[in-house]
Amino acid sequence: MSIKAVIFDLDGTITRPFFDFDAIREEMGLAADSGPILEAMEKMTPADRKRTEQILTSHENRAVAESALNEGARELLDALRQKDINIGILTRNKRANAEAIAQKHNLAFDAIVDREDGPVKPDAFGVLQLCRRFEVAPAETLVVGDYLYDMLSAKAAGAVAVLLKTHQESDRFAAHADFTIDSLDKILDIIDDMTR
Repeated sequence: MSIKAVIFDLDGTITRPFFDFDAIREEMGLAADSGPILEAMEKMTPADRKRTEQILTSHENRAVAESALNEGARELLDALRQKDINIGILTRNKRANAEAIAQKHNLAFDAIVDREDGPVKPDAFGVLQLCRRFEVAPAETLVVGDYLYDMLSAKAAGAVAVLLKTHQESDRFAAHADFTIDSLDKILDIIDDMTR
């Protein structure tokens, strides 16, 4: 089956890993084992949530300002464009930040689904939303990310999960991936192999 769309995570996938989630939790006053930040914030009082949103926004703004592309990101996106493969971004970040990164690095994404569009990863929502937008089946779609939630959202939607190993914890998530790669250019090999 041919691949007609590739959906990317943003931080750690298109850009080099930036966020230190343990440090963000600590600044917010959350326990180290409190789990994902967005889900923890949903359980807060309105006052605490407002305070922690300001902390998160500060970290996200710095991530945009200091962002650097992962090696091969630009070349991969150019190659996908030449193959007429749709390029989506699925992020737990805000759309404005994804657009700012695209503008800063002169990248073009065909569509973005962010945390304000609906249930966030690991829910299948974002993958399915992008597949509908591109009018492609999930089975014709690669979901590329560096974290467990990227893999789980891909599998829940019926898409092909590709784990990009960009940090020490990557091996913990490999069991949930259909493919594990150590560089972005390997995505073209996966697409070629699946098209044969």
